[in-house]
Amino acid sequence: MSTDLLRLRGIHKRYGATHALRGVDLDLQRGEVLALIGENGAGKSTLVKILTGVVAPDDGEIALDGQVHRFAHAQASQAAGIVAVHQETVMFDELSVAENIFIGRHLQRGPFIDWPAMNAQAARVLEQIGARFGATALVKNLSLAERHLVEIARALSQKASVVILDEPTAALSQQEIRDFYGLVRTLRDQGVGVIFITHKFDEVFAVADRYLVLRDGASVGRGRIAEASEAELVRLMAGRAIEQIYPPVASEPGEVLMQVRGLSHPSEFADLSFNLRRGEILGFYGLVGSGRSEAMLALMGLNPEARGEFEVDGRRYKPQSPGDAIAAGIAYVPEERQRQGGILSFSVQHNISLAGLSRFARGPWLSKLRESELCARMTERLRIKTGSPDTPMSGLSGGNQQKMVIAKWLGLNPRIVILDEPTKGIDVGAKQAVYQLIAEMVSQGLAVILVSSELPEVMNLAHRVIVMRRGRQVAEFAHGSADAEAVVAAASGIAAPASFEVVEHTPMLRELAA
Repeated sequence: MSTDLLRLRGIHKRYGATHALRGVDLDLQRGEVLALIGENGAGKSTLVKILTGVVAPDDGEIALDGQVHRFAHAQASQAAGIVAVHQETVMFDELSVAENIFIGRHLQRGPFIDWPAMNAQAARVLEQIGARFGATALVKNLSLAERHLVEIARALSQKASVVILDEPTAALSQQEIRDFYGLVRTLRDQGVGVIFITHKFDEVFAVADRYLVLRDGASVGRGRIAEASEAELVRLMAGRAIEQIYPPVASEPGEVLMQVRGLSHPSEFADLSFNLRRGEILGFYGLVGSGRSEAMLALMGLNPEARGEFEVDGRRYKPQSPGDAIAAGIAYVPEERQRQGGILSFSVQHNISLAGLSRFARGPWLSKLRESELCARMTERLRIKTGSPDTPMSGLSGGNQQKMVIAKWLGLNPRIVILDEPTKGIDVGAKQAVYQLIAEMVSQGLAVILVSSELPEVMNLAHRVIVMRRGRQVAEFAHGSADAEAVVAAASGIAAPASFEVVEHTPMLRELAA
């Protein structure tokens, strides 16, 4: 039996003057994981839409098992055996797992739904992928990782031979990611061809057999992962060698700008105490569920049950709402930029002015001139790529969306900026732009709290790193005083680091150091 499964030749796609795909070639074999790599805007999403029948190519050929296809719609692609599992799962929460697996194609016995047969088939597929929940479980009770399993079970129940995994681990915990790796290998061992799309190089090297790199709509590199290096993949993606992704942070922390003492919540975090200095990047690292984001929401007045003593510039600060935080000079860039950071249907200009509407008001009316001036100033300062200030947020790449959300807050001239997972879901080139922006912020005297589950980010950028685990502040490291192993050990609770430099003692840190 031939191992050739999917073959694309000379795929082109144009949207008006934009040439989204320029003669892309792709080969996928049975029992293989192919990493599809590229910066935002490289053409990955367009290629997935073509494979899943959402859009049709202008030119080129798609062959599956040697048979040429031209998918008129998504159902035709699924019928041929191609299924995509996206980062954002779309399910019916009040229905069972089996009902979601067979949605739109329920098994029937005469005019009635054959519930026993449907539950039995769903149970067999769930067992095949090692799911720990049953076919009759309600989807609303499942975790995000388990919802991804349901999506994959749906694909396998349709006898899919090609499964596309599009940023499937973006919102998973470290343990869930490791479990997901095992599932991908299971699919591969069962002869399924997997196209794995991710911005994380550790995932590429953990699960992929081969890679294909897209840049500006064209395939610019391919090969075996075992023969590749991260530096080579970055060079292919960006079209240039990036010797140093992280810019030098030249600022020296100055006087204390914010003091936090005993920040606690009944169920999410307890007894957090730290100082933040002018011109400082203070990193917060921890695994998913450690309480980092919840603590930042409390600083913004968005966690009403939180308690603690705060000072900003020597003045008592007691936030009851985001308006109090804004008045105190604090800005917050949330983790979920599309759900919390901006409004997708609003224009770039309207999003940038959103946090400070009162500053653009003349009586009951907004001043379009002031809005326009702020938008022009911030898009130039942050180098936001947009065709027009009237372009909706949904029309920007992930990296430019993130810069737009940051621009919304910088337009208020804050003194403290909280960045929660600022590079989540963006490519290496966009990450580098965000890192440069952070360095520029602190060089201008701003103080930055950097919350990230990307360990290289906090270790390379932060002057100090506070590690959290299960809602507790368990360790603090000065820049350069610890290696990645020590930081991860503190975050996971596997073992306390043998030694580290404690910058500011708290009762918990003294206990750990002892």
